[in-house]
Order: sequence, then structure tokens, then C-alpha cells
Amino acid sequence: MKKIYSLLVIALLAFNLQAQVDRSKMPEAGPLPQINLSEPQRFELKNGLKVLVVENHKLPRVSVQLIIDNPPVAEGNKAGVSSFVSSLLGNGSKTISKDDFNEELDFMGARMSFGSESASASSLSKYFPRIMELMADAAINPNFTQEEFDKEKEKILTSLKADEKNVASIARDVQSALAYGKNHPYGELVTKETINNITLKDVQQFYSDYFVPANSYMVIIGDVDFKEVKKLVKNNFVSWTKATPPSFSLPTPKDVQYTQINFVDMPNAVQSEVAVENLVSLKKSDPDYLPALMANRILGGGGSARLFLNLREDKAYTYGAYSSIGNDKNSLSRFRAYASVRNAVTDSAVVELLSEIDKIATTPVSEKELSDAKAAYIGNFIMALEKPSTMAGYALNIETEGLPKDYYKTYLEKINAITVADVENAAKKYFKSSNARIVVTGKGSDVLDNLEKVTFKGQSVPVKYFDKQGNPAEKPKYDVAIPEGVDAKKVLANYIEAIGGKDKLESITSYYIKAKAEIQGQELLLEIKKTTKDQFMQDVSMMGNSMSKQVLDGDAGFMVIQGRKMDLQEAQITAIKAESAPFPELNYINSEVTLKGIEDFDGTKAYVIKFNDTKSAAYDVKTGLKVVDITTTPQGNATINYSDYKEVSGIQFPFLWKQTMGPQKFDFNVTEIKTNEGVSDADFK
Repeated sequence: MKKIYSLLVIALLAFNLQAQVDRSKMPEAGPLPQINLSEPQRFELKNGLKVLVVENHKLPRVSVQLIIDNPPVAEGNKAGVSSFVSSLLGNGSKTISKDDFNEELDFMGARMSFGSESASASSLSKYFPRIMELMADAAINPNFTQEEFDKEKEKILTSLKADEKNVASIARDVQSALAYGKNHPYGELVTKETINNITLKDVQQFYSDYFVPANSYMVIIGDVDFKEVKKLVKNNFVSWTKATPPSFSLPTPKDVQYTQINFVDMPNAVQSEVAVENLVSLKKSDPDYLPALMANRILGGGGSARLFLNLREDKAYTYGAYSSIGNDKNSLSRFRAYASVRNAVTDSAVVELLSEIDKIATTPVSEKELSDAKAAYIGNFIMALEKPSTMAGYALNIETEGLPKDYYKTYLEKINAITVADVENAAKKYFKSSNARIVVTGKGSDVLDNLEKVTFKGQSVPVKYFDKQGNPAEKPKYDVAIPEGVDAKKVLANYIEAIGGKDKLESITSYYIKAKAEIQGQELLLEIKKTTKDQFMQDVSMMGNSMSKQVLDGDAGFMVIQGRKMDLQEAQITAIKAESAPFPELNYINSEVTLKGIEDFDGTKAYVIKFNDTKSAAYDVKTGLKVVDITTTPQGNATINYSDYKEVSGIQFPFLWKQTMGPQKFDFNVTEIKTNEGVSDADFK
């Protein structure tokens, strides 16, 4: 007879099973999974190309990676030439046009990409023979044309122009330049001048010198037959001319002799980029390589690491704090502990980063920290085994890094064998607080006074100054004299006059502004409505769905965040009410406001006025127009930069709003403005 169980019986059975588990004891870890990595089959062409093949017939797919294992290349006064090679390779070949090349790849659903010394492709296995033909043709017979070169040059110059005011980008460049020196391949900077030095002939010469088979490895993984692969590689790559790249000696960078702050002034910075760094000599083949990775994981390897828990979770200095340690068989690499922090806590963040580095190098980590770090590495390692690119990387590492053949087969055992003492010894060797270079890129007028007072372990930390190219510089000067007769009310009066005059502004009882921005290819819509009756509405939406909405109607209001509605608190109502007027300066001019001084904003000298503890704004010294609104939050300053003023109804409105909040940046372009129309009381209900 068929047995039928009621829901109650099933529930009781489940309860009895649970009751048999002793939850006072942590479950014992199961055995380590068996790592079965297939041994690659190998062959080599006469031109020096070494080929590794791993047959895997689980799925009808194949991936190819070509790596040219050259030492780092110094590009000198033509820094950036390798970027041209990366971009121009793969634009078809001498036998097939760029459009036909890309169209054929799209038809096969294949992917192919090139670097200055690499190439990769993936496709269904049935297209593998054609993929090899296309990759070889594009790699060996590149179609370097003046037209494509000119297009790429324009793109690079445009990108460099955009990065001139990008604080994070400048910080990364200067950190590298100071660590290695600008005559080292890892420290040289790509600039407008170096790009303009490059010709198409330079690109062709770089390709000819360095895109050669002498140090080349090709890894093919997937649903392939070794004999067929060997035949295809020989047929397509045997014409790759045998050549050896030029050799030269690299300069040897050195750490600073004593811990110091290297400061780069960026007047437009709304937060400080802080990095504590030192050089390391670490290779994958070193016995303490894995303990060094484990030490870094515990210090700054994610949301559960010490830096994150300290600087974000405990002190709320930043959105995230992390560390990294590099490895390099050809040169020194770097250890870095870094965070983007609020201006007001820049000096404190420096001390906390140094303290955490010192602590992990002098005090044993806990068994739990080590156990958690091991579990994370083991989990990531096992998950990564599913990716062909990972498998190719492992095969290449064994070939190029001098690793034992069973290195990855015994990887989990090596991880589990790491002890607390191993971690401490690695941290002591590779993480330095005694001769650390602390690179701070930020707004000097806000942070320098406190930075110059930083002490660590009873010693003052000196500050040295550098420009955006990593060159020594003089200490910035911020005490710009305010012209006689200028005060906060005068600045506000000039602004009111500059945008249309008091009478014109007071004739506006409401306005509606619509603006658009783009984020990850999606359109972000901003709508703002204001009236002179303490009414305010701001709605940010995407694809027709409201993401964030704030509404004020007199003495009450609410906000809706991703569908969740919450009433505004008294402090929020007060803050929004102050900004709800169409032109808040008409009210601020009759309030107690303070002229803080003159500061530089993106190259524009502007008067900075403080309205209250959380709200400031800056007004162009020459034109009187507002250039930025600044809101101080517990997470840091949120700014809106205004430009591209245009006249609407006799009033000058900014049509470009660049909004920054922590790591998030949006450029809103105003598409519509209505005054005294398009707004009703119903909009605030």
C-alpha cells in the first residue's frame, strides 16, 4: 500500500531529525576536496611559441590565451605607445577589414581581444579552427592604419583631459610614480606630451620589438583534440617570425628612509585618497608567498578584514578600506593599504592605517582570523576552477613562475598548513610602518593643517609636497586675501544680481527642473519642483521606477527609497525647508552666514560661504555665479558643481550639474526648466 503522510507527521519527522543534532558543538570540517587538474599536453614551434593543451569535453566550448612573457618595458618619452598597440591589434588584418572581422566574430558568437603582449579568444568548439585562423591573422598581420591611429590618439587625449580633475586617477598615478620612480616601467606616467610624441611608426616598432614568439605561451582549454590543435597551431602560427625582444636593465626603486606623508593638492577633492605603501620583493615561488597573501587577507582583504572593520564599521571614516600585496618575478612590487576618506578625518585615517599595519606585524593574529581567511581562499580557489581562464592562468604560472608541477594540486594542503607564526613573520617582512610612504591626495585647504600635526608612535610624521605628475612642489598657499568691502552678504547680493536680479527672482513662485544622467548605460532621470510655500519635491528614477524621492509640504513630508516610505524627521524637515525655496539665497542673505574665504574649484577662484553646520556654497569671484553646493554628511562631503549657465525666463540657470557623493558621480544635463508653470499643490501630497 502506498504510504501517505500528513504535513504534521512530516513536520514531526523533521523536528526529530533536528533534535538529534547537538547544536552546542560546531560541525567538524569535512575532508578537503580532491583537486583534479589535468596535466597539459605540450609542444613547441621552431619560432619559440610554447603551446599547452588541456582537453575538457564537458561542454562544446574552447578558450585560447596567448601570453608574451616579456619583462616590463620602459616607454620613456613615448609612454602610452603600448596602449596604441593594444587598441589597434584586432582591428582586422592586412587580409580582412575591421568590419568584416568583427562581423564574423559576432556571427560565431565568439569573443576575441588583444593586449600589447597578449591575446585571448573563446568560442564554440565547432568554430575553433576559424577562430585560430582569425587570431593568428590579426596577431601576425596587424592592420595598423593612420586612420585608426588618429582615432585612438584622440580617445586617449580625451581620456587624459577628463582625468586631469579625477582625484582617484591622479592618486593612483602619483602613488606608482613615487613608489617606483618615473624612469621605471611601473612608475612612468602617460601624459598629453608623451602621447603627442608617438607616431604610427613608433606603434609599429613597439609591436615588431615585443610582440614576438620568443617568450610566448599559448594555452588552449576545452573541447578539442590534441592532434588537431597541434595541426591548427602549426598551420596558423608557423609564419610568426622568430625574434627576441630587446633586453635592458631596470632601475632598482627604493623605499623612503623614514615614514613620511607625500601630499598632492587637489582643490576639487571632496574626499582624500590615502595610501600607505612600501616596496616588496615577492615571487609566487617564494616559500612565504601564501602566508603573505593570508596576512594581507586578514589585514585588508575584504569586508571582514581589520582595515574595513576599523575605518568603516567602527569609525565611519570611509565606504571601504583595503590592502593589497603584489608579486613580480622581474621587479619589486608593492604592498598598499588604502582608503578614500572624509576630509575631516584624513589625519586620523593615516594614523589608523599605520596602526593596523604595525599591529599585524608585531602581534599574532587570532586562530579565528586565520581560519576565516583560509576558508575564504579555499572557497575562492575551488569556485575559480570552473573558469577556463583560471585554469589557463594556473598552467601559465607553473610554466613561467618556476612552480612545482603539483603546485595547484596541493594548493589546499599548503593553505591549511599556514600557521599564526607564518602570518606574523610574513607581515613583519612585507608590511612596513617604520619606513612607509603615505601618499595623500586631497584638498589641502581642508586637510593640511591636521596632516602636519600627525604623529605615530611618539614621532611626528613629516609632510612633503608633490604636484599631479609626482614632481616635488612647494607647500600650497591658501590664504588668498578677500578684497576690501566684500563680505558674505555682498557675495550673495552679487549672485542674485548675476542670475537675474532680486525683482526677477521674487517674481518666480515655482519652478520645475528635469535633468538626465547616464549610469552603466542606463538613463537616470532627476525631477525637482519647488515653490515659495515651503514645498519641495525631488525624484530620482530609472526605467520609470522611482529610486529615491523626497517630498516636503509645509511642516510635513516624507521620503520613499526603493518603495519604502518614511516620514521626514524634524531635523530633515528643517534642512529641506531651507533649500525648498526656488532661490534659497534670497532667504540666506537675511540670515547669519559666514564668508570662509576664497578657494579654488576646478581652476575657478570662488568665495566660500557657510550657511550652517552642514551647508556651504561657492560663488565665482569674477562672474558671481554659483559654482558648487557642498553638503557635509557623516560619510563625507556631497557636492554639486554647476556650469553651462543659460537664460530661462530672464534668469540664468545652470544646465550641467556634476553630483558627487563618496565614490558615486553623476553628470546631470538639464533638459527642461519651467517657471511659474508645471507645478501644483498635488505634486507635494
